[in-house]
Parts: sequence; structure tokens; C-alpha cells
Amino acid sequence: MKLDLRAHLYRQVEASKRNFGPDTSDKKLAGIAAHIRKELDEIAQDPRDLIEWIDVAILAFDGAWRAGYTPDQIVEALVFKQNKNESRKWPDWRTHDPSKPIEHDRSHDQRRKRL
Repeated sequence: MKLDLRAHLYRQVEASKRNFGPDTSDKKLAGIAAHIRKELDEIAQDPRDLIEWIDVAILAFDGAWRAGYTPDQIVEALVFKQNKNESRKWPDWRTHDPSKPIEHDRSHDQRRKRL
């Protein structure tokens, strides 16, 4: 099966509006973040449940469009972030505790200036 992610996201946006309303308020975004935390708790109970992992992805996409981003922008951000992660320097995973997050080497990151 081949997936056109952009087309899928446009479909998801329409289904989400139909089923959950068009709300893009900060309260709605907080509700989506709370739902993601609930799904993460379910993943912690059964980390091999693919559908729970997918629930997180669907909710993340839902939150992104409700935060004001188009499906095209979401796909661009996904590709941008993957490319950025691939270009980062990472510690040797073989020497890392697998139950802990692996953080990239931040010594090369440019610091964001606050206005």
C-alpha cells in the first residue's frame, strides 16, 4: 500500500472537523495534548501495541492543523525535522541505557536568540 501523506492529512482534517468540530483554540490544543499523554500511558502499559502508537501520530497531526498549519506545511515540517535529526551527531547507542532517551550532541546547536 502506498500512502500520499498530504492527501491523507487533507482527508484527516475534514474527518476531524466533522467528528470533533473546527475548534482551533488553545483549550482544544490543550485537550489534544492531554489525549496524547493518555495514549502515552497506554503505550507504557503495552509498548508493542501498534494502534496506540498510531493514535499518538494521528493526534499529533490533528494538533498541528488545529495550531494553524496546513497539511502541506505539516509534511514539510516532518521532512525538515527528519533531515535535521539525520544530520545531528548522536552518541553511540550501544553504550546507552535503552530505557532512557538518547539526546543528540547539543554543542553544535545554534542558540535561538530571544527577542
